[in-house]
This record gives sequence, structure tokens and C-alpha cells, in this order.
Amino acid sequence: MRTVHCRRYKEDLEGLDRPPLPGAKGQELYESVSKRAWGEWQALQTMLINEKHLNMMDLDARKYLSEQMDLFLRGADHDQAEGYVPTSQTSD
Repeated sequence: MRTVHCRRYKEDLEGLDRPPLPGAKGQELYESVSKRAWGEWQALQTMLINEKHLNMMDLDARKYLSEQMDLFLRGADHDQAEGYVPTSQTSD
């Protein structure tokens, strides 16, 4: 198992198997983002695309997602899907 010091969680965690994107950005993510953080980003990205009806052919939509990815992976404030409440915050 390959480990990285995850920039989101600030701890050593299992790393990705390969760069998730092409080029320098993909290599940077490969070296500094854990499998856990990347999986969580992919789930959030899917929710943002669906809830905000983003067209991935639109350059502005792709730029928006790239910005949100950077915020999320840094552990900074980022957009959530409207109406989405994480299960850990629901009350029964």
C-alpha cells in the first residue's frame, strides 16, 4: 500500500493507485491526496453536477468544479448541493 500525507486530512493515508487526472494537476493530486479524500470528492462532485444541473461541455461549469475540488481537497469551505444534509447531521 502506498501512503501519502493527505492535504485534506493532514495525516498519512492510503494513496491513489494512479493519477486521477492527466498532466501536472493529476500528478500533484496523486502525490498529495488520499484515496479517502478523492472518493469523497467524487461523491460531492456528482452531487454538485446533478443538483446544479451542470453541463460538463460548458467551460464555466468545468472551471467551477475545478475550483470546488481545490477547496474541498484543501479542507476549505466549499459549495454543497442544495438541500443535501450529510447523514451525520440528521436527527431521528
